Amino acid sequence: MCELFGMSARFAATATLSMEELARHGGRTDRHRDGWGVAFFSGPDVHCVREPCPAAESPALRFMMSHAYRSRLVIAHIRLATAGERALRNTQPFLRELGGRMHVFAHNGDLPGIREAFPATGPYCPVGETDSEYAFCVLMDRMRELWAGCAADTPPLTERLAVVAELARALRALGPANFLYSDGDVLFCHGDRRQHPGETVFRAPGLHLLERRCRSGRGRLEMAALSLSSREANQRVALVASVPLSDEPWVPLEAGELLVLRDGVVELRWMPEEWEVRHECGA
Repeated sequence: MCELFGMSARFAATATLSMEELARHGGRTDRHRDGWGVAFFSGPDVHCVREPCPAAESPALRFMMSHAYRSRLVIAHIRLATAGERALRNTQPFLRELGGRMHVFAHNGDLPGIREAFPATGPYCPVGETDSEYAFCVLMDRMRELWAGCAADTPPLTERLAVVAELARALRALGPANFLYSDGDVLFCHGDRRQHPGETVFRAPGLHLLERRCRSGRGRLEMAALSLSSREANQRVALVASVPLSDEPWVPLEAGELLVLRDGVVELRWMPEEWEVRHECGA
């Protein structure tokens, strides 16, 4: 299965994927050879690099390592193709514009029957053939009315969360639905199930969380998969990944658990049973 990585930070920080760790997951010792991509938010816009090739063989990745991009929100994806050929159009993360800002989405899992379950009705159409991009278009169509009627910079977080949670619940009925989504304000992280090494069934966890703090300025947080640096004191960073990227105490998410990360901390935590109760009550 593909792998996801996300970062939310209180202050803009460099997030450099180490060549060794990315190569290990992206084609050197593992199967994720079908593409990679990283999106760095910069205000309402995004700097995104994607390639339909193994990360271990990518000159673009080496270039990125030598040019440290600073961002408060990052979404990355390493692909193992299950639907759609190896091509740029099928390489994640995917981007769309809504409400005058870029939205970014990356998915890990399989969603058979998604086109029949959600017939296309809105203006958002996939460029490639993956069920992941189709799911993103469905999400954008559902968000469209909410953003169109918003007088503020962003719609209320609770309303955005309700849209994401409802779609996540529907996607889980189709198949594994681990995904990261950001509108540049917050990072939504939905953990479901994944196929773990040596197993044939899908089970939780589908995502893991690690929260870090650096109290002094010019601090540096080192991990096996990530090197973080910040010029600010009291930096807070929250990382999510499909599999733990170091020996540190990553916290597994339950199947159907939805986190909202903002400024490097978990602002909201939405459990599947909570959504079921609200849904049944019409809330």
